[in-house]
Amino acid sequence: MQSSGRQAETPGRGPRVLVVGGGIAGLGAAQRLCCHPAFPHLRVLEATARAGGRIRSERSFGGVVEVGAHWIHGPSQGNPIFQLAAKYGLLGEKALSEENQLIETGGHVGLPSVSYASSGGSVSLELVAEMARLFYSLIDQTREFLHAAETPAPSVGEYLKKEIRQHMAGWTEEEETKRLKLAILNNLFNVECCVSGTHSMDLVALAPFGEYTVLPGLDCTFPGGYQGLTDRIMASLPKDVMVFNKPVKTIHWNGSFEEASAPGETFPVLVECEDGSCFPAHHVVVTVPLGFLKERLDTFFEPPLPTEKAEAIRKIGFGTNNKIFLEFEEPFWQPDCQHIQVVWRDTSPLEDAAPKLQDAWFKKLIGFWVLPSFGASQVLCGFIAGLESEFMETLSDEDVLLSLTQVLRRVTGNPRLPAPRSVLRSRWHSAPYTRGSYSYVAVGSSGDDLDLLAQPLPADGRGAQLQVLFAGEATHRTFYSTTHGALLSGWREADRLIALWDSQAQRPEPGSELGSAPRVPGSPGGWPHPFL
Repeated sequence: MQSSGRQAETPGRGPRVLVVGGGIAGLGAAQRLCCHPAFPHLRVLEATARAGGRIRSERSFGGVVEVGAHWIHGPSQGNPIFQLAAKYGLLGEKALSEENQLIETGGHVGLPSVSYASSGGSVSLELVAEMARLFYSLIDQTREFLHAAETPAPSVGEYLKKEIRQHMAGWTEEEETKRLKLAILNNLFNVECCVSGTHSMDLVALAPFGEYTVLPGLDCTFPGGYQGLTDRIMASLPKDVMVFNKPVKTIHWNGSFEEASAPGETFPVLVECEDGSCFPAHHVVVTVPLGFLKERLDTFFEPPLPTEKAEAIRKIGFGTNNKIFLEFEEPFWQPDCQHIQVVWRDTSPLEDAAPKLQDAWFKKLIGFWVLPSFGASQVLCGFIAGLESEFMETLSDEDVLLSLTQVLRRVTGNPRLPAPRSVLRSRWHSAPYTRGSYSYVAVGSSGDDLDLLAQPLPADGRGAQLQVLFAGEATHRTFYSTTHGALLSGWREADRLIALWDSQAQRPEPGSELGSAPRVPGSPGGWPHPFL
């Protein structure tokens, strides 16, 4: 099954390229390749019935809600998602304004409109703002350790806690206020867990934390849904490029495969699908989520990945951040309210509270964002990360609705607050082809691991070049966890392939140097449509 030298190519036919995964990285790569004349033979194999991956907009409550990606982070000229969305006319006037593009948020979540305490009643917004200033100044300080020889702590969480203990020494308020300050800080830790897609900030490495790059611009949303963007990209692809409900089982690489419909032609890669169909190819761009790669590491590649790449996949962090949408007939919040914070008075980031998940999962919920009104429906969107978020996925809709109704009645101090009339939530950890939300640089890993994951195979330069390429948000060293990082990674791998074929087109065509190759089982008609 080993091949040597360069793969044989029939002049004018171009290479067969497969993209595994129809998220924004896969779609971006496909769109880029389809614009180049060397790549008329391209397929995108998507495991599910829809494109978009972790971009997923659903019609619900009489409007559109984002089950996946919510905001464009840093909507400004350096952000390709923003540029595409603007080009396609998918953004509102405010988001497109120069003023909005120039705002520097530092990547920090804005202050809430109202803050409720678990004891019932509101928390002073001045106190919330004071704690937010402290917390985000410490987050900003973490950037100082990017190129430091050593760090004061291995994780972001431990560093923050160390600094907070020192600040506490100067607090002069009575004990109750001090405890409330810690409870507010605990909420901010949980917010940061949602931002980083992690269970705990103790899992997030301190030294490389500052490598994540924040673009200017006040985060904005898509009035008609984020999926409008992936739908537009998909619509630009030639007919039959997208193949749905085609989960891949194993990528066989570094081989020499033939198929009956192309006698004498050999392919270094064979993609075997769960349904038994096989697709020989010259190049495969793998864009599946890191959570899926972690779970299938031992069976997804044959031969197995090189040790260093497999280790990088194990080391990079990948956690869960979910949304819970609650629909109300009437709002219980003020008309100008945008963001409701929920503070649990008995919590502190300095204490490792470990109550049973079923009793306290909802305490990880950071609060709710008020969605634009959908006519008769008023909708709140709550965020929750980590193991509590994964536990929430195992509950029934009724259980979630009941628990959050009790929470809202408790924090507002209104025991007769009407229950939401319906609930909708994401379940990214349970999604079999995703297994979580997005990546972070975990303790024990660094930005080098993301670069290592992005390196194509074979890594030793032997055999056919660029057999397996890797894209997706977890392969972007400075924009990991974002849609723009994912899109840029897809473009990066498309450009890598284009550069290879442009360079080969400038050389004279060599004769076929490959001997006979084994027949591919199940390969006749393996491509869903004839290529030629």
